[in-house]
Amino acid sequence: MIPQHLDFEKPIAELERKIEELRELTASGKVDFSEEIKKVEKKVKKLQTETFSNLTKWQKVLLSRHINRPYTLDYLSLAFTDFIELHGDRNFKDDPAIVGGLAKIEDQPVMVIGQQKGRNTKEKIYRNFGMPHPEGYRKALRLMRMAERFGLPIVTFIDTPGAYPGLGAEERGQAEAIAKNLREMAVLKTPIVSIVIGEGGSGGALAIGVSDKVLMMEYATYSVISPEGCAAILWSDGTKAELAAEALKITADDLVELGVIDGVVKEPVGGAHRNYDMAAANLKKAILDSFDELKKLSPDELTDKRYDKFRKMGMFIEG
Repeated sequence: MIPQHLDFEKPIAELERKIEELRELTASGKVDFSEEIKKVEKKVKKLQTETFSNLTKWQKVLLSRHINRPYTLDYLSLAFTDFIELHGDRNFKDDPAIVGGLAKIEDQPVMVIGQQKGRNTKEKIYRNFGMPHPEGYRKALRLMRMAERFGLPIVTFIDTPGAYPGLGAEERGQAEAIAKNLREMAVLKTPIVSIVIGEGGSGGALAIGVSDKVLMMEYATYSVISPEGCAAILWSDGTKAELAAEALKITADDLVELGVIDGVVKEPVGGAHRNYDMAAANLKKAILDSFDELKKLSPDELTDKRYDKFRKMGMFIEG
């Protein structure tokens, strides 16, 4: 994978390149730059801490979309074992924008379902840029019902700009497929944990996010609309996306404060794309901790609490 850097990451990347050059010179045996390397490494750590502790909401939006960010299949290979992918909705076809199947986390068998993006052009087209068709959501629901039948907990990974809005998707019932998932997930009698690992866009994200525990990676976003879409509607100017990002309250810190999500999974300094192993370890712990809490509840208690949790969102008081 070729590292790519956002504008605010470039000063850090330049220092890291300098470290690599010094290491190569030291390895050649001509000059020892060990002390200089330590000094530059110290500068990098300081700059990373300063940069990532003062990110704007728009910068977090850009991080949530970072091309090098770990995707569902990356987390599946690092935090889970024995993954067996299951295909198709038994109605139309398989949708590669949603992957799912049986896996284990520690010794716990689970059903894992997640939206999957691509990194190169070929993968992006194959995965439809992580935007599922209705058959993707119907596949997800089929696997969730299977999990309920066999008493398996469910883990979902949310990472999509939104459900695919194309003509074919609409003809095959995109809105109905999403609405059905919302209804059915609300009453599934098995624990469900969802994690927003990148972009959580609109109903396309919520369609696999009606869960007992909704978590977000530290630099993920979760919103009813993209900042660009919001800016186009409110100001007829998509270039005001940065302003919209501030207003939408779409970052993990905002949403845990508003009670929309239940917790934030810390990322390595510099973001999950800088250290897949640490990001996956933190995510794995968060999932296991959630299961430890949820397994104490009966199936009826699970659905009652899930219902109450989502009914409380968006409350208002009339003056």
